[in-house]
Amino acid sequence: MEDGTAIGMGLATAVARLKESKTPSKVVILLTDGQNNRGAIDPLTGAELARAFGIKVYTVLAGRGGVVPVPVDDPLMGRRVEMVRMEVDETTLRQIAERTGGRFYRATDPRALEGIYTEIDRLERAPIRSVDYRDYQDLGPWLLGWAAVALAFHALSASTWAMRLP
Repeated sequence: MEDGTAIGMGLATAVARLKESKTPSKVVILLTDGQNNRGAIDPLTGAELARAFGIKVYTVLAGRGGVVPVPVDDPLMGRRVEMVRMEVDETTLRQIAERTGGRFYRATDPRALEGIYTEIDRLERAPIRSVDYRDYQDLGPWLLGWAAVALAFHALSASTWAMRLP
């Protein structure tokens, strides 16, 4: 299988999973390091699908593009790093975000990426309903057992001389 980036296919898959969701805020974070060069669905077609189902897409372009080091698995020489020209498609990512009501971000380092996720989290606040399960331990059999022991002790002691004295 060849290496590549299928932005349109990834976006369409995310839309397919979110389209039936009942949540008031449907959001996809599209994180990529390049441009669409694989897949049967165009990224802008995926954006139109997202918009049709009310899904907001935040696009994040990670890295700088240009000539970058890429790890390559070579069957003869093993794993090595090659310098490869990596193209990025900022224009398409901006269009995807614009069409769906999201925002475009560019992350050049891990700290910037962390800040982007923090901002998206701040922008997309929605009430979360959850089911809380509690684990209870039934003490009824233990209490019944102790009551039986106390009743047996009372019945036994009532038949002895100690209980008959005034």
